[in-house]
Amino acid sequence: MKTVTIERLGHHGDGIAPGPIYVPRALPGEVVTGQVENDRMNAPKILTPVSERVRPPCRHYKNCGGCSLQHAADGFVEGWKKGVVETALRAQGLPAPMRQFHTSPPQSRRRATIAARRLKKGAQVGFHGIRTDTICEIDECQLLRPELLEMLPLVRDLAIMGVSRKGRLAVTLTLLDDGMDVAVNGGRPMTPALYSEIAELSAKSGKVARLSWEGETVAAFSTAQVSFGPAKVCPPPGSFLQATLEGEKALVSAVTQAAGSAKTIADLFAGCGTFALPLAANAMVHAVEGSKEMLAALSAGWRGAKGLKTVSTEARDLFQRPLLTDELNRYGAVVVDPPRAGAEAQMAEIAKAHVPVIVMVSCNPATFARDAKVLIDSGYSNAWIDIVDQFRWSSHIELVACFLRDR
Repeated sequence: MKTVTIERLGHHGDGIAPGPIYVPRALPGEVVTGQVENDRMNAPKILTPVSERVRPPCRHYKNCGGCSLQHAADGFVEGWKKGVVETALRAQGLPAPMRQFHTSPPQSRRRATIAARRLKKGAQVGFHGIRTDTICEIDECQLLRPELLEMLPLVRDLAIMGVSRKGRLAVTLTLLDDGMDVAVNGGRPMTPALYSEIAELSAKSGKVARLSWEGETVAAFSTAQVSFGPAKVCPPPGSFLQATLEGEKALVSAVTQAAGSAKTIADLFAGCGTFALPLAANAMVHAVEGSKEMLAALSAGWRGAKGLKTVSTEARDLFQRPLLTDELNRYGAVVVDPPRAGAEAQMAEIAKAHVPVIVMVSCNPATFARDAKVLIDSGYSNAWIDIVDQFRWSSHIELVACFLRDR
């Protein structure tokens, strides 16, 4: 047994004591004791709790790995997440002009991936446990919208009929405007009999808009649409959408404010149009994305909407072929929303251009800070940063930042 005092939280939300020793679900200032293996104290006993510790609202929290910070007060989590962004920027010698912090409410997640495996009798359905492949079964959840929880019996039936005893399903549930998008991966190869069983099962649920198996649509009972501004978009099966409607609204609002009065906007890593379509209410938008399927959905949504200005699309790998300086200089603002790796190649080109406003959306403070430094070194200033915490009780951080060219 070893007794230690927690000094700080790591980027994954674990407490860190001298050594370093990593202690899950411990807070700075707490004294904890437990067995240490491979620099981790996996079953700590809290000897001296701090005032920021609260009772977790979910009874599954002890075993479920879906959340990592339910034991911490909301104010503490907000301060810690701001600190993570500030620390990343400070490491690059940059200021952190924080403006607003938005937190999505409990039970607001409209998108989640559920794990499932077949048993001798029945199936296990839930989230993976803490740092393990073990599935923690859930019958309630403080994260998910009730509509997702209502789909768990369907996920259980899919595991029983569609996976081998050694296999596992990853079932992504996404609540759309007209029902649930169910995207299944990890199942056994499709056969006519399995196809028929799954289609019948989906129909019986009465809640499925579309069900896909390894990317192929098996059953569709509606148009499977989601709203982006005035546009209705039918995203490809299992496509990325923002985790909560509240978080999406905060992100779109911040991006729109940052773009300001720009009449021409490039939306890079545009996806299905989360930002491009709302921005088109006031500006001509050029949406660039690597997925042709996503762009096709975006274009169809734009064509069916009323009152939007022109939205053009371009399928392009921005990691290998970033927009060049002369292309960028056509726009009054550029929105960049890359994956966690950031947009290093694209930022190098933006730094050489003369676009008045750059709006960065990021889910990784470290790569955001790296890319922000490129902009600031080339003559931009960071006007403000909004943090959007739509992955409540997790270590995940999303932000929007507005950069204005000074010289």
